[in-house]
Amino acid sequence: MDVFGQTSYRVRFEWGAEGVPAMAPFSHVVVIVDVLSFTTCVDVAVARDAVVFPYRYREDSAIQYAQSVGAILAGKRGVVPSLSPASLLGLPSHSRLVLPSPNGSTCTLVAQQSGALVLAGCLRNAQAISDFIQEQYPNATITVIACGEQWPSGMLRPAIEDFIGAGAILSQLGPTGLSPEAKMAIEAYESVRSDIPTILAECSSGRELATAGFPEDVAMASDLNTSRTVPLFVNGAYRRIP
Repeated sequence: MDVFGQTSYRVRFEWGAEGVPAMAPFSHVVVIVDVLSFTTCVDVAVARDAVVFPYRYREDSAIQYAQSVGAILAGKRGVVPSLSPASLLGLPSHSRLVLPSPNGSTCTLVAQQSGALVLAGCLRNAQAISDFIQEQYPNATITVIACGEQWPSGMLRPAIEDFIGAGAILSQLGPTGLSPEAKMAIEAYESVRSDIPTILAECSSGRELATAGFPEDVAMASDLNTSRTVPLFVNGAYRRIP
């Protein structure tokens, strides 16, 4: 099946939860990118040797799920822990954390159904993710998914922070085998690489978080290549690759 032409390329880029099932079954490795804030939270937590269980919904079933896996349930921003990278800086080592998220968690859980290797990527660990893929899966078929946000209707709202984060990872995977979509993500990243903190602070998602009182989350998510953590999704949770 040639999904809109991208499956003829080794390295691809696609958007959102609907893009995952279109591309993941034809990929060896899928990288989920949700910069503000799911995959940034995963990077911060897993760097502390936490085990992070994605969950799609923030509802009563999440409480039951957290109990079933013996984990802490992340709450709304403003509590500790939550879907706020800053709230996870003091997370005890080896914690077990359920992290509800409508975008990053959903894309992760859809991707794992394909049997592909699933990684959590963001700006903080972009180089680490790319290095891992290049070292361990140099000839693999790669799909990088920008999760995006949602409009109130539930429809995908493309988010430039995820486009840039995907481009940061794709830019280090070599010049050959790139789909046109992947090349465009790389160009977006390269065009703002020298000023990523400003771009994230001024984009729609960044301003939304800052207005809500969480500018530190935007700042943390902007820290390009400050982490060497590679979160791998296995047995229902993201774990740090040694």
